Amino acid sequence: MQVTFLTWIITIAVTIAFFVYEFFAHVRKPHEPTIAESARWSAFYIGLALLFGVGIGVVSGWTYGGEYFAGYLTEKALSIDNLFVFLLVMGAFAVPKAYQQKVLMIGIVIALILRGGFIAVGATLIENLSWIFYLFGALLLFLAYRQAFSSHESDPANGRFMKLVRRILPVSDEYNKDKLTVVKSGKRFVTPMFLTIIAIGFIDLIFAVDSIPAIYGLTNEAYIVFTANAFALMGLRQLFFLIGGLLERLVYLSQGLAVILAFIGVKLVFHALHVNELPFINGGQHVEWVPEIPIWFSLLFIGATITVATVASLAKTRGDARKGQALGAPDTDATHTRTTDTKEDHR
Repeated sequence: MQVTFLTWIITIAVTIAFFVYEFFAHVRKPHEPTIAESARWSAFYIGLALLFGVGIGVVSGWTYGGEYFAGYLTEKALSIDNLFVFLLVMGAFAVPKAYQQKVLMIGIVIALILRGGFIAVGATLIENLSWIFYLFGALLLFLAYRQAFSSHESDPANGRFMKLVRRILPVSDEYNKDKLTVVKSGKRFVTPMFLTIIAIGFIDLIFAVDSIPAIYGLTNEAYIVFTANAFALMGLRQLFFLIGGLLERLVYLSQGLAVILAFIGVKLVFHALHVNELPFINGGQHVEWVPEIPIWFSLLFIGATITVATVASLAKTRGDARKGQALGAPDTDATHTRTTDTKEDHR
């Protein structure tokens, strides 16, 4: 895929312009977005991402177009899982809803910067070390196992990392609007808003370890990797407010992502065997009998897995809700008050 330096500059400049516009048009003035506003902008960014993929297919060929769409689907699914953790973080720090947009915006920008760095490192490693595909494949298989059994039950506000931050920085117990620091009795303190952003930045770093090897298992093109990640992150803020309640119903999302990561991990190992140069594997020769998984199959597999995980999640939560209603039905016709268990606030 031929991508000129000018194309890279224009792409990065346009990406930055979108985030600058987002900040001044929607985030600078604290408010909670309406469902209609979130829906419009989510549809706009998803439509823009799909249109960009069609453009890649028309200009550079549908092999690259297919790689972009597979990468975009994977990164979007991982980003939605990222949103769930963002939800936990903001619940744990009790971030007022009017200020959640700013936290999300900063978190998404941090995520894009970190992923940009990982993309550059990954491209350099792939170009110079063919055996890195073995490492990426093994990493994804490990992450798939961890993802399958993750429950997101930890308290992000009181983890070891945040306890270390609290020991280093003087922390105020109260929010001061959306300010990051406040002066009390002549001493400067960081606010819970600042701690929230640090927590989200740390989580972004962890998620970058998942997402970048995953998409490099679908394409070797750094430009596709970057644009798929950028479009997956664009509109994520609006998507948070649009499907915030739905996130709790995607109970099988982690398992679906685990299947996708495991699939890509196997694909990477197969590719590593095809380009093998390690002397202790097949005498340093390429392993030609191992099948190469085509991009069209990868695209279908990823799309089908996301669909099945979503449908199964909604079916289960709907069924659980019906069972809960049946068990909670009053035994008599008299009207009375029943106390029901509720989920923790940070969930």
